[in-house]
Amino acid sequence: MNHGLNGVALGVFIFFFALVTVLGFLAARWRRADNALHLDEWGLGGRSFGTWITWFLLGGDLYTAYTFIAVPAAVFGTGGAGFFAVPYTIICYPLVFLFLPRLWSVSHRRGYVTPADFVKGRYGSRGLSLAVALTGILATMPYIALQLVGIQAVLDTLGLGGSSGFMKDLPLLIAFAVLAAYTYSSGLRAPALIAFVKDTLIYIVIIVAAIYIPMRLGGWGHVFHSAADSLSKTNPATGKPKGSLIVGAQGQWAYATLALGSAMALFMYPHSVTGVLSSKSRVTVRRNTAVLPAYSLMLGFLALLGFMAIAAGVGKGVTGFNAQLAVPELFDRMFPSWFTGIAFAAIGIGALVPAAIMSIAAANLFTRNVFRDFIKPDATPEQETKVSKIVSLLVKVGALVFVLGMDKSFAINLQLLGGIWILQTFPSLVGGLFTRWFHRWALLIGWAAGMAYGTWGAYSVAAPGKPGSHFGGSSVNIPGLGHTGYVGLTAFVLNAVVAVVFTLIFRALKAPAGRDETQPSDYTADKGDPETAEDLPLAPTAS
Repeated sequence: MNHGLNGVALGVFIFFFALVTVLGFLAARWRRADNALHLDEWGLGGRSFGTWITWFLLGGDLYTAYTFIAVPAAVFGTGGAGFFAVPYTIICYPLVFLFLPRLWSVSHRRGYVTPADFVKGRYGSRGLSLAVALTGILATMPYIALQLVGIQAVLDTLGLGGSSGFMKDLPLLIAFAVLAAYTYSSGLRAPALIAFVKDTLIYIVIIVAAIYIPMRLGGWGHVFHSAADSLSKTNPATGKPKGSLIVGAQGQWAYATLALGSAMALFMYPHSVTGVLSSKSRVTVRRNTAVLPAYSLMLGFLALLGFMAIAAGVGKGVTGFNAQLAVPELFDRMFPSWFTGIAFAAIGIGALVPAAIMSIAAANLFTRNVFRDFIKPDATPEQETKVSKIVSLLVKVGALVFVLGMDKSFAINLQLLGGIWILQTFPSLVGGLFTRWFHRWALLIGWAAGMAYGTWGAYSVAAPGKPGSHFGGSSVNIPGLGHTGYVGLTAFVLNAVVAVVFTLIFRALKAPAGRDETQPSDYTADKGDPETAEDLPLAPTAS
């Protein structure tokens, strides 16, 4: 859709963008380290963030611009099925309360920077560590791209850029250059500082939207009635209703398995782990898993924006309307220009924070688990940090090329695959935090089986109304149950079963299990414990 330039909204947007740019560069002086050329400092913020900073950082990390756009877009397009994101965050935090403190403790004691570092130390397997690292990078790349898609949606709605060619992409290129510059300079401290602004703006916008927009539309009763009426109409492409306010009986398995699988996958992403490992203590991690559910309330109101967009007539009469633009279009219609600028700034900054953390996390994985393990084993901390800085730039460039050169729906489909892929690291990472029973080769075979099945399952799903297309969804028939469910969770079950079976086989054959360098006390260690990784002996070789 074509938009004229909204000068007031643009001015407010530029103000906040300039503010966070200044904060991003000033972050290099915030909590200045004695040695900035160390991954603990550049990539983990010195492992020094307390409860308050960690809460904002993780909130800024997990609740991205794409969340701001995609969750209400799913509700806008399908109705109640789009609300799966709300229960999955409710499920997620009690789940991660069980294992994140253990991951923080062993990483603190042994100096691990990435989840693949832990896998390598726990199982004594560079191959399994490489699989976890490459999966993390692969799953993160399209996620970064979609943050840039979020920024581009806001810029388009503001009326920035030309109609085509270089001028259309120039505003996005400028935003990218600024993001790349302050991430390179300040590392994780930049998104940690900016997250305060981002989360504050998002809370303000969501609270105002939940009160103001329904008032303008005639109340919540009218909003739900309009949504129900619109969703019940037949979609010409499929010959079926567009959706429904609540999930029907046929969709409940898909809804439940998607929520559970997404909850299990959320903290497998390397950027989530990076945020956790930047905390200064085990208690900080436990506190944050207890208070982070406050974001789930915000997410519930965020999802309702999809129904509001339907009631406001967003996209009505527009052939092929992109549901990803539903929220920007809603804000542009319903808010006065000055508050539209604030709302768009919330989305734009909501893309910068996670994009920065994601690029840092992906760069750390490459540096620690590819460069150091396979290219330069004797790399110094300074060399590791320099490589991470360069790779963080390359990762963002790759995401930018992806956004500018490919169909946006393809980026969305790849991000969907990212969730399926990253879930396959769950047995190695979470399983290893509680037991050393699994054999390293069995976990690798299970990972390969889960990756293959999950990718094939997603490939076999055609987009609605497009027979013969691929990667059109994530729900497939669950073998043996006769129900449709989330293919990522089915792939995880296959992964776990294969790992168990082959562990029994390899143990019976007395195959070498690899050396576990961790000790039981590592998993409950906290800040201030006198031991360090250099002082501790290796644990006995697992039998």
